Amino acid sequence: MGYKSFTAISVLSDPPSRSCLCSLFIAAALICSVYFIGSSFVAKENKERLMRWGLVHSMYSAKPETCKNQQCRLPGTEALPEGIVSKTSNLEMRPLWSSPSKLNNQRPPMNLLAIAAGIKQKKIVDQIVRKFPSKDFVVMLFHYDGVVDEWKDLVWADRAIHVSAANQTKWWFAKRFLHPDIVAEYNYIFLWDEDIGVENFNPRRYLSIVKDEGLEISQPALDPVKSEVHHPITARRRNSKAHRRMYKYKGSGRCDDYSTAPPCIGWVEMMAPVFSRAAWRCAWYMIQGDRTKNVGVVDSEYIVHLGLPTLGVTTEPEAST
Repeated sequence: MGYKSFTAISVLSDPPSRSCLCSLFIAAALICSVYFIGSSFVAKENKERLMRWGLVHSMYSAKPETCKNQQCRLPGTEALPEGIVSKTSNLEMRPLWSSPSKLNNQRPPMNLLAIAAGIKQKKIVDQIVRKFPSKDFVVMLFHYDGVVDEWKDLVWADRAIHVSAANQTKWWFAKRFLHPDIVAEYNYIFLWDEDIGVENFNPRRYLSIVKDEGLEISQPALDPVKSEVHHPITARRRNSKAHRRMYKYKGSGRCDDYSTAPPCIGWVEMMAPVFSRAAWRCAWYMIQGDRTKNVGVVDSEYIVHLGLPTLGVTTEPEAST
């Protein structure tokens, strides 16, 4: 007790200490006074402003339980009427002079065919599109050469969606115009190159196999005789409906039953991929599921990869070196 009393008395009785302490008390008092006076002034000013706006009654006098309904909301904060906000959209054309097909009891197409196309391959693209029934597929062309009008003479051109941007790739278009929320209504998205031969391909039979096999990402097999085959896993196997892996027992890069990585298993080439709705949402965000189970090549419906150079190829002769 004596030590505590001595300490207290010595601090208070020392003139310099007492002067310093008094200065701190005075400074603190002044700061508090300014704060409370300023706060009071600001609060009063704000209240007067709110009264002029007609809002002060809602803020100060309304009881909490009465604010649960719309009558207590501030102007401009009311909820939008039901049905105005929609999370997803689609690529269905909506005519200005009549109702969309849904309201006319016409089932809209449930799949999408998107092709990166240049005018040089107009004939081949026409053959591809004609294979896909209009009642089952929406057609979308990505014109990487900027040429659009020269496609108008084709019978399906008016129902197709044309997007033009010079010198851009298929994946550039897809990332910007095929957001998962835009294509959410389509069961499957065919994202194809333009140099595909479809003489032995039937879209409906292909989708039937994809569903039976549970393939989320797939591609038609390539005719090994007529196609430019870069990866053996994409080559067609006779007497097979679909396959998910390849085997190579000699040389480098062997593939066997224990292989779990591409290109031995779970791999398709990006020239003619087909995505399910769920797989496309993953692929768009650069995420993929279990490739050992959900990725495969359909053999019974196959195509020809012609390997024609188009995008980015110039016709001007190279300068001599």
